Amino acid sequence: MANLICGRRWAALATQGPDGPEASWIAYAPQADFSGFLLHLSTLATHTRNLLADPRAGLAISEPERDGEDPQTLARVMIQGRVTIVPKKSMDYREMSRHYQEMLPASTPRFEFGDFLLLRLTPVRVRFIGGSARAYTLDDIALRVAAQRTS
Repeated sequence: MANLICGRRWAALATQGPDGPEASWIAYAPQADFSGFLLHLSTLATHTRNLLADPRAGLAISEPERDGEDPQTLARVMIQGRVTIVPKKSMDYREMSRHYQEMLPASTPRFEFGDFLLLRLTPVRVRFIGGSARAYTLDDIALRVAAQRTS
């Protein structure tokens, strides 16, 4: 699971919109201990406005699809949690924005845009499917233990 989380940079983000659930694709950067997942999103995007109205969110990460294989056997993880804004004037902002930009260097110019926010999804519940008949539900503590396996 840790390799899947660290090996990808693109995930589906599920938010609650005014008319029901919505999903979109976003870049993410996991914190080293998986205590949070950093998102740098524009307030012009519907998913960001949804998160500002209701901070509950889900992040779905999947192994890449391979030709000729059953997609139902792909490893995948769904991270449910709550999103908070990392205030630009906070002590955490500098470290978290640096980490995000190290993970996703092409994002650096967007940190100068006034409509972008740095958000942190704090995991509450994690569902990992490692393929057929291999499914596990984890809490945030078990997720942090899994992060230690990548160190």
